[in-house]
Amino acid sequence: MRHYQVIIIGGGPAGAACAWRLIQDGIDCLILDKQSFPRPKTCAGWITPRVLRDLDFSPSEYPYDLTSFQRIYINGFPILRPGKQYAIRRVEFDNWLLERSGAPVIQHHVKEISKSEKGYMVDGEYSAEYLIGAGGTHCPVYHTFFSNDQPRTGAQIVALEEEFSTEWKDGGCRLWFFENRFPGYAWYVPKAGGYLNIGVGGNALLLKQQGRSIQDHWDYLVQKLQDLGLVSQKEFQPEGCVYYLRGKQDPTQVGNAILIGDAAGLATLDMGEGIGPAVRSGLLAAESILGISEYSLAAIPKCSLIPKIFQWAVNYSKI
Repeated sequence: MRHYQVIIIGGGPAGAACAWRLIQDGIDCLILDKQSFPRPKTCAGWITPRVLRDLDFSPSEYPYDLTSFQRIYINGFPILRPGKQYAIRRVEFDNWLLERSGAPVIQHHVKEISKSEKGYMVDGEYSAEYLIGAGGTHCPVYHTFFSNDQPRTGAQIVALEEEFSTEWKDGGCRLWFFENRFPGYAWYVPKAGGYLNIGVGGNALLLKQQGRSIQDHWDYLVQKLQDLGLVSQKEFQPEGCVYYLRGKQDPTQVGNAILIGDAAGLATLDMGEGIGPAVRSGLLAAESILGISEYSLAAIPKCSLIPKIFQWAVNYSKI
């Protein structure tokens, strides 16, 4: 059995960012992920300038193409955001971050985690002093050490989305909040290389109370995009996912077991953005292990949009 200082379960942006920071200071860490990389990941793929600063790279250093936005359409109205926003393809971005981290990666589907004399044991094969849960909503670290006594308090979000190759003609990022009485928002995000991501994500409980489904709002979005001439007729096959918005005081550390990214339920309250909070939480977890600071989510913004812009979207939505 190989012992490490840190085992990170999950090789997405949160886990890769954490490993990258740890390895900079010579910490012996291992990443375990049930999938092999590069792996497909349907996602709007919105990253902010803060993500680039946190990971210390510029757009010119990124080996793949980026789509950049400064003008974003919210409920049909153009809004200028300070600084460019970017859209990436997760199949490219996640693999690049993982390779850039410099950490050893083993494809392994974690089944059992237990405490041991040296800290934690994973499936009787790996052990470590620290354990980082970066495995998304269904992270085994969360389910082993957090779920029974400390359930998540953030809203559960259900989403349907699809990313596909197409010759898009309109390069503007478009967001629609609360249209068609939808307790959430829909998006149209064009990407470099002729890809487009469209989707809907909404509050699962409110949808249930309305007696409506996420599929109803997906169908509405597709029809809207076709009416606007933003997509042509095609046979759509959206993928579903579930995640959690930022809770009030969700616990993120028990002993030396730490949750980051979607495993901690850190998606922003207004847009459900996950990449930025994931990266930041991974770096903060690493710095706590390095003894630089205690692990705290206080430095991670709860919203993606400037609050006034989000309130504007609420006031002008077509409820």
